[in-house]
Formats: sequence, structure tokens, C-alpha cells
Amino acid sequence: MIGASREALEAARERLDALADNTGVDAAALAADLAAITALLDRETALRRVLTDPAQPGEGKAELVGRLLGTQVGGEAVDLVSGMVRSRWSASRDLVDAIEELADTADLIAAERDGTLDSVEDELFRFGRIVATAPELRAALSTKGAGDAAGTARAALVRDLLGGRVRPVTERLIVRLVERPRGRSLDAGLDALSTLAAARRDRSVAVVTSAVPLSDQQRQRLGDALARMYGRQIQLNLDVDPAVLGGISVRIGDEVIHGTIADRLDEVNRRMAG
Repeated sequence: MIGASREALEAARERLDALADNTGVDAAALAADLAAITALLDRETALRRVLTDPAQPGEGKAELVGRLLGTQVGGEAVDLVSGMVRSRWSASRDLVDAIEELADTADLIAAERDGTLDSVEDELFRFGRIVATAPELRAALSTKGAGDAAGTARAALVRDLLGGRVRPVTERLIVRLVERPRGRSLDAGLDALSTLAAARRDRSVAVVTSAVPLSDQQRQRLGDALARMYGRQIQLNLDVDPAVLGGISVRIGDEVIHGTIADRLDEVNRRMAG
């Protein structure tokens, strides 16, 4: 997001954090309500354009939200979205993206409260690695189809795969992603969820690939080195791939730090070919 949308999203995040401080708020129920609003606005193009029209007064848009949603979802969700439509948005889709992010964050807050956030982070990462190595599963979860039926089928497949094997929050997050990907690839969606989970503890996520599993001491040293490099705590998601031959490869967002034997051999081959 850029410009006005980025500022509006940051304000919405702050309001959600303020709600999270109130332990009387059911974070999982709030997540479900926000997800339902996301689905509604994703379908109703005209409505989201009205709610993001800069020519319309913010209070009028907030009142419209109250009339439309007041009997459908909880008061916390109505208040959050009412505040969001008072803000300016660079594009109407940005509002829907922001509400979706808040829905996912609210579920992660639920995991944080019950002490399972670490497990949820790990389960999201492991599911991503499973999908990456199972082309048929990836195809089934990425198949596009007409109407809601295709999304419902993808969601049912995830529930069959994960039911009882992961935390309920993890299942809800992945089900929502595959049911309504909203133009995102499965990989991009899972990466975004992992980043949100890490952000709950002010961390970044580093995907670390090594030829053999790292020892506890190696993980600690790597985590400390990356924290010094980036000036913040780094969550390590570890993957083992014998193809790297040796060393490690670290990916943080769009930045990749190469340190593998395979990379060095490629570099030698490129120089010889030159």
C-alpha cells in the first residue's frame, strides 16, 4: 500500500492493538467477523467504492457501516471498520486488503493469548514446505473455479488434511486463504501470514535453508548475527535441502543472503563461462 492507504492501515492496526489490550474482547470471534466483512466487500464492488469515496463525508460512511453491519457482526468489528472508512484510501481494494489483514491478526492475537503463537508460526511454515514439495496438492489448492464452490472445495480439502493435526488458529488461517485467495498465490499468502505472526513479537521472518539440520548453538549464533545486522529480532524458519550441498541460504523478505557451496560452484561456472 502507498500514501493514504498506508497511513489508514497503520491507524487501523493501532486500534486493533488497543482492542487486544482488552482481554474481554473475543479475538477469535472478532477475526471471524472481520473475515465475513472482507468477503462481503470483496463481492460488493459498488459498496466498497462508496465506503472509500473521498467525496463522501467520513461520518456518513461510518453510519452506513453501522446500518449494514450492526446486526450482522459484533460491535468491535463494526467500530473498527467504521473507523477505517473515516480514513482516506488510495484505492478501494486497499480497504478490503486491510480488513483481511486485521482478521488474520485478530486470530494471531487469539493464539498469542493462549500461548500457542510459536506453534502457529511453525505450523504455517511447515504447511508451506509440504505444499512446496507436493505438486499435486499445490495444484489442488490453487485451482481456480467459478463461484464459491471451488473455494469451498479447497477449504474442505484443507480441513481434511489438517483437522486435529494443527492448532485451530492455524487451520482457520489456511482455510480462509485457500477459500478466498483474492488474487494471491498460495506461497504469497502463506508468507504474508508468517510475517504477520512474526510481527506480533516485533520480529522479522528468515527462511533458512541448509544441507543438514542446524544445531541449537548454530541457530542461536545465526539468530544473534541476523538480529545485529537488521537491528531487530529475527524469527528463524528452518528448512533442510541436501541440494545446497553445504553452508546456508537465508531469505528475509525479498533479500537473499547466499552462503552455500552450490552457490559458490555456480559462481565459479559463471566466471569460467565468461
